[in-house]
Amino acid sequence: MSDPIGHECGLAFVRLKKPLAWYAQEKGDPAWGLRRLNLLMQKQRNRGQDGAGLAVVKFDMPPGATFMRRLRSHQNNAIERVFSAATADLPDLPSTPLDDTELRSRADFIGDAYIGHLRYGTHSGRGLSHCHPLLRKDNTLSKNLAIAGNFNMTNSAELFQRLVDYGLSPVGDSDTQVVLERVGYCLDLEHRHLRATMGPDSFLGLQGRELAHAISKELDIGRVLRRAAEDWDGGWLFAGLLGNGDSFIFRDPTGIRPGFWYEDDDVVAAASERAPLATIFNTSPDNVPAIDPGHALIVRRDGTTSTERCAPERPVRQCTFERLYFSRGNDPDIYEERKELGRKLAKPLLDLVDWNVRQTVYSFVPNTAETAYYGLVAETQRLVRERQIDAIWSKSQSGELTREQLETLSTPQVRSEKVAHKDQRLRTFITHDTARRDLVAHVYDITHDIVTDKDTLVVIDDSIVRGTTLRESIVTILSRLNPARIVIASSAPPIMYPDCYGIDMSQLQGFIAFQAAISLLEKSGDTSLLDDIEADCSAQADLPAGKMTNHVGRLYERCTHEQLQDEIATLVRPPDLSWKGELHVMYQSVEDLRASMPDFTGDWYFTGDYPTPGGLRVLNRAFLNWRAGLNTRAY
Repeated sequence: MSDPIGHECGLAFVRLKKPLAWYAQEKGDPAWGLRRLNLLMQKQRNRGQDGAGLAVVKFDMPPGATFMRRLRSHQNNAIERVFSAATADLPDLPSTPLDDTELRSRADFIGDAYIGHLRYGTHSGRGLSHCHPLLRKDNTLSKNLAIAGNFNMTNSAELFQRLVDYGLSPVGDSDTQVVLERVGYCLDLEHRHLRATMGPDSFLGLQGRELAHAISKELDIGRVLRRAAEDWDGGWLFAGLLGNGDSFIFRDPTGIRPGFWYEDDDVVAAASERAPLATIFNTSPDNVPAIDPGHALIVRRDGTTSTERCAPERPVRQCTFERLYFSRGNDPDIYEERKELGRKLAKPLLDLVDWNVRQTVYSFVPNTAETAYYGLVAETQRLVRERQIDAIWSKSQSGELTREQLETLSTPQVRSEKVAHKDQRLRTFITHDTARRDLVAHVYDITHDIVTDKDTLVVIDDSIVRGTTLRESIVTILSRLNPARIVIASSAPPIMYPDCYGIDMSQLQGFIAFQAAISLLEKSGDTSLLDDIEADCSAQADLPAGKMTNHVGRLYERCTHEQLQDEIATLVRPPDLSWKGELHVMYQSVEDLRASMPDFTGDWYFTGDYPTPGGLRVLNRAFLNWRAGLNTRAY
């Protein structure tokens, strides 16, 4: 992806199933669980580098002792800072064996259940207070709650108001804070229910610590989550730790946010991605199932695990961008899907270059497009070989085949090269615009003398969202090779609609496809359509989300896929470019995207087909914001 965008955070969960002293003895490390959490977070750092945090719960701590701790950082190298602090007192542990109570007491972050979080700040501030986990404290053990995860709720304002209507005074209205307060409120309701059925005024007549212990054992975590999530609209994956040792990982019912888990005799673990779990626990990916959409994996204090449906059932629409870009490509399924996306582009690209592979060089940019590039090159070679074999066979059948013709018809080798190398040392987040543009223009280095002025250079990208990096850097850099033609091919279709569930893309004007559609409309002199769309969007602005219609889609109906591609190529070409060759942009079709990953149908950013009613409300607001000149988030 040449344009960086805000996306999904990373979640890690580790729950030890054996006494701490066992890990010290058998694994040689009393902090084995803490170090597994570190590894899970390190292998998911691609999901967020704006902050990191962890929380731990210690079992069986005596009254007055700390049983839940938290560490967070929003500084550079946040993971390293957090775990450096978490392990600071480990060297002070004596070499003699310690029992569980001594281990928990002597080391602040040796415990039994952990959650870890990597933050990518898509909304609100980037300070320490916005880093996960968030805590809700209480003097009752089982009412203490730590939460970490990924939340994008389209109706967080309504959920916040509902908390106020309950008589609460929540502090902060972020998605995470609203979820924490809502789960905490429902946890309180569960305690009241159990107290009424088990307390001094009930037939059991329990009281004091005996009652608290009984309530802790009887908590129905599934019921708590079902009450909390009954009116949530959005995408989420989050983990919770209770002070009594219960824990859970909860996934949204549409399956937008990914979540996987693993269990063996020693540990229960969960993460946002499957590959880190398979690697760290040295198991086959087949042993790392996904958490079913709308379900929670619940781990009780006694170590038993179960999964329960805790959100109303919805059609499953798992996010395709996870497969295209966000998740690491070493997951075997994702690897094959990305190769297939490249394969799907091979035939249309061959048609574009008139099957002249002898004067075509194939490459990729950025590094995340490398897997699709492998699929593109392999399929291109296969198709060319098949075509040449057909030609040879036809000539041989007619008796016209000569040695010279055979040499001419022999299958040429597809020219595949790495023409662009990203300089990982350059960072472009400085504030001075002119200096930033200068840095952006030099983020990539090129390999000279592998492309001639008669060649077509085909470069595959995993997606083209805003087109900014193409215009400010990549096209200029590639043009210095002086090919006759440059083709930028996107393995994803054009982004035409806002996302509000996982990817922070809620401003229509930022999409190069939207800009191209507007430009085509202006060239056709039919801009009155924008007034009509605005009027219709305004008329439904106060309707319930479920009653809304996608009026913005009428804008894209006025142009073909090919017209949109051509206009995008015009818009991403730098106006001061001295190179005079042709520039083309080609996008994957939605049909080929779906064929490449049939189990992942979350394509609303390409199609406008939103998985929940709240998506249309965000689309409606995004268009009205653009017409009003407001550069604000639409949810």
